[in-house]
Amino acid sequence: MKYDILLIGGNGFVGRVLAAQLQAQDYSVLLPTSHLAAGRELRMLPKVHLEDADVHEFDELQALCGRIKPNGVVINLVGVLHDKPAMPYGKVLKAAHVDLPKNIITAMQMNGLKRYLHMSALGADSNGPSMYQRSKGDGEAAVRESALDWTIFRPSVIFGAQDQFINLFAKLTKLFPAIPLANHQAKFQPVSVDDVATAFSMAIKMPQTIHQAYDLVGPTVYTMKEIVEFAARKARTSCAIIPVPAFVGHLQALAFEFLPVPTLMSRDNIASMQLPNVLPVDGSDALTEVFKISRRSLEGMQ
Repeated sequence: MKYDILLIGGNGFVGRVLAAQLQAQDYSVLLPTSHLAAGRELRMLPKVHLEDADVHEFDELQALCGRIKPNGVVINLVGVLHDKPAMPYGKVLKAAHVDLPKNIITAMQMNGLKRYLHMSALGADSNGPSMYQRSKGDGEAAVRESALDWTIFRPSVIFGAQDQFINLFAKLTKLFPAIPLANHQAKFQPVSVDDVATAFSMAIKMPQTIHQAYDLVGPTVYTMKEIVEFAARKARTSCAIIPVPAFVGHLQALAFEFLPVPTLMSRDNIASMQLPNVLPVDGSDALTEVFKISRRSLEGMQ
C-alpha cells in the first residue's frame, strides 16, 4: 500500500495531534517509530499505520519513502533538547537535527518525492549561543539548500495538555514550597500545539507555502517567571517563585545533567535563553497572516 504522508517523529507531543488532524482530513499516514508500545492512542486512528522502524538507519528511511505516493508528503517533527557539551553540538543533536534531515532529503530524492515539511525552532541559528540552536540552524540550512519543495516551521515553546514544559513546572510546584528560578526574565511566546499542527496540515494544500519559513508564536509574550507562576496556578499550588542569580541556575543545570533521571534543565537550555524566544521585531505572524488561525492563548490551556 502507498501512503499519502510519511510522518517522522509522529509518536511525539506534536506528532500525535498532527496525526489525528491528518486522519480527520482523510489522509493515509505511515508513521515509523522505534517505540511501538508508546503509540497506543495512535493505533485507534484507522488511517494511521504505525511501522516498527528506525529512521536513523538510512536503508530503512529510504524504504519508508518508497512507500509514499509520488505526490505524497514527508513531514519531519524530530527534535531533542539535551546532549553532552561539544562544539558546535554533540552527537545526539547532530544525529537528530542535522544528519536526519540530510538523509531524509537524499531518501526523498532517490524515490522521486518533492514535498517536505520541516520542524525547526524559533531562534534556530548556525551561530547561535546554544548547541540546540546551532544544530537546528544547520538542519534548516540543509533543507533550504535542497531541491525539494520545502516548508520550514519555527515555533516558540509549544504548549498543550501533554506538553513537557508547562506540565513540568506544574509538577515541580506541587513538590516544593518554593522554587529558585534563574533566568527569570527570559522571554517566550508560547504557541499552542493545536495551532502548530494546523499550520502543518494546512500547508499541504497551500502551494504558496513552498520555499517559505514561518515563525509560529502565540498571542502573548511571557517571562520565565510568569510562565512558572501560571504553572503554579494551573496546579493550584501556592509555591513561591524566587528569582536567583544566573550562576545559581548554571549550577542547578549542571547538577540536573548528572542526576540518574531524565534531564529537567541543562546548561544548553540556559544558553538558549540568552536570546528572547519571541517573534522578531521585523517578523511576520504566520499563524494569523498566512494560515488565518485565531491563535489559542496559554490561559485557555486545558
